[in-house]
Amino acid sequence: MERSPPEEAGTRDPDALIRRAGVRGDPNRDQHFLVDDRVVDRIPTYADEMNLEHVLEIGGGPGVLTDRLLAAADRVTVIERDPTFAEFLREEFRAECDDGRLTVVEGDALSVELPDFSACIANLPYGISSEIAFRLLPLGKPMLLMFQKEFAERMAAESGSDDYGRLSVTAQHYADVRVVETVPREAFAPQPEVESAVVRTVPREPEYEVDDEAFFLDFVKAVFTQRRKTIRNGIRNTAHISGLDDPDAVVDALESPDDDVLDEDILRKRAGKVSPVEFAAMARVADELGRGGG
Repeated sequence: MERSPPEEAGTRDPDALIRRAGVRGDPNRDQHFLVDDRVVDRIPTYADEMNLEHVLEIGGGPGVLTDRLLAAADRVTVIERDPTFAEFLREEFRAECDDGRLTVVEGDALSVELPDFSACIANLPYGISSEIAFRLLPLGKPMLLMFQKEFAERMAAESGSDDYGRLSVTAQHYADVRVVETVPREAFAPQPEVESAVVRTVPREPEYEVDDEAFFLDFVKAVFTQRRKTIRNGIRNTAHISGLDDPDAVVDALESPDDDVLDEDILRKRAGKVSPVEFAAMARVADELGRGGG
């Protein structure tokens, strides 16, 4: 059968792409395909200030978002774990593959070598969204990523809000994070059980300094495991997580902190009320006095 002329990038119908792929989404395999063309058309518009020289997409599936990205970017690399979809993308976008504008990498995005991309735009599989996000965030590239709404709101939450937590501090350590659109369940086939949201991250240096980034992130993780307790008890109870050798020395130092960022009430606060700047100041004290015997 003679092949139909290729469609222009950015014009393919989502439902038609899924039919041509010949594979239905499977919730048990974390496959929920974006089928609302109004939503998929809007996603590239949130990247208006991003460098789209080389866009990385993770989880291309039947190519609904891939099609829109090829219309907006100079070059696109898709990482797709499913061999059926990887082969379909190469065939559906044969012209773009032939002219070097599209590269399809078959493999697991958590382990394959990533290209030197300029921005990442992706509808992430829910099950690996956290792991993917924290593989990408330290790379310092702008991103537009689709997450479960609850996860997205926690990434962008400010201190003192109900959604604020370890995820907020960790994500915002690397970038400004903003939810740019909530996406209803009806925009996907099959429909997921929850709403989704598009998150935009803009890399920047944090407004504080830490000497040991890994320790700072472990310290934040540790204290938030005891978010209902005071910071005093949180530090004392989680030395096995933070890696502190002498948590009492840290608590003693924070009774009368020698840092303008911290006030004398810091030990009576709970983690959800502590700003990233305050966490960094506490981590500096903990790093200096609580590790290796002080």
